[in-house]
Amino acid sequence: MAAVMSGTRLSRGSLESSCVACRQTYLSCGKAVSGSFHPCNLPTTSAAAQGLSRESGWKEGTATPRSSFNRHIKCANGRRRRHLLQIVQQAASPTLNSPENVATKNVQVSPLPVELQTKISLAEIVAPVAEDLVVLNDNLQLVVGAQNPLLMSAAKQIFSAGGKRMRPALIFLVSKATAELAGLKALQPQHRRLAEITEMIHTASLIHDDVLDESDVRRGKQTVHRMLGTRVAVLAGDFMFAQSSWYLANLDNLEVIKLISQVISDFASGEIKQASSLFDCDVTLQDYLEKSYYKTASLIAASTRSAAIFSGVNACTCDQMFDYGMNLGLAFQIMDDILDFTQTSEQLGKPAGSDLSKGNLTAPVLFALQQEPELRELIDTEFTEEGSLDAAISLVHHNGGVVRARDLAKQKGDMARQALECLPQGPVRQSLDRMVDYVLERGN
Repeated sequence: MAAVMSGTRLSRGSLESSCVACRQTYLSCGKAVSGSFHPCNLPTTSAAAQGLSRESGWKEGTATPRSSFNRHIKCANGRRRRHLLQIVQQAASPTLNSPENVATKNVQVSPLPVELQTKISLAEIVAPVAEDLVVLNDNLQLVVGAQNPLLMSAAKQIFSAGGKRMRPALIFLVSKATAELAGLKALQPQHRRLAEITEMIHTASLIHDDVLDESDVRRGKQTVHRMLGTRVAVLAGDFMFAQSSWYLANLDNLEVIKLISQVISDFASGEIKQASSLFDCDVTLQDYLEKSYYKTASLIAASTRSAAIFSGVNACTCDQMFDYGMNLGLAFQIMDDILDFTQTSEQLGKPAGSDLSKGNLTAPVLFALQQEPELRELIDTEFTEEGSLDAAISLVHHNGGVVRARDLAKQKGDMARQALECLPQGPVRQSLDRMVDYVLERGN
């Protein structure tokens, strides 16, 4: 797999060759650069990302798991134990909801853009499709089906947990913008069904994620597996995946079926990549972006492209909508990972610092690791020492991890915004543009 050079942008023109890494369709590069490029090879043009990108792709069937000794290192040596305790004692715990109060070392804090200094209302952003979202909410439980009361109970638990419905809102917005471009007067039935399918797939993935992560709380409510048991939760997720696939097949569009089906495969690929790299300080930013694409951006990108396909616009516009969804999804995931370091458990609806405590090293940690070797030592202990997790969080703040991750998210947000230039001016395009601001504002 060819490396993505600094400064390149990815376009979504599908080629017929198959990726040896994950058997996903290759995506070609929009610039005059030799070779084919995969969506995993996302550009790392930010100065903050330099030095972390991987120069060659990983091969199918290979992995770089750390040895049992490295992954389960024990501080048997008394001198090392005393050294680690000294690190813990010297690192001051940050105030989670006030990261701006934590001094950074050798890092200049970028001021917030003026447009982000006022809280952005998601309700205002989705106003052009508010009625469509009301209909979707009414239809979701009907689409799941009422054959099994236990599965319906699981669906109601997660559907009623206060989700923002951002993904279907994006589908409706892209659908309306591209429909206007194609001269359509109203959304097509396929647009509405696509939004329902996407939300079902997203919900199924959340149920399975909570099982894998052993999470007790989701959006401030008890998770499905905690309420109904792991077996029911797994079956509920499987059922929703299967039901969404049935509705997807009935859309009778082979290109869309391929796009959305690949997403379900991507979810599994993302989970495998994450599980195989826990507490691994040698993970690169490129590895992190690949995983983030699989787990988050893939669904958004495939959905926004599919919405454009159903509008009947040209291939170039469909490619641009994929670009928009992919980069917005990456920005969303980066900001979501920042929240793990900047918000309290009450704000998150789950324990703060939970990703790091489980060994999931995200962008803020990867950037801080470049500056602070002591952070690696703490992670290598897998936080078995008392106070080591708080010390690690403090080091992430003190070494500019959050600031640099936010800069990376802004870069991805800017790339998403550029992809909207093909759409007609108006309230719908403005909402898609403001959705970028909303995503970037989440971590502030």
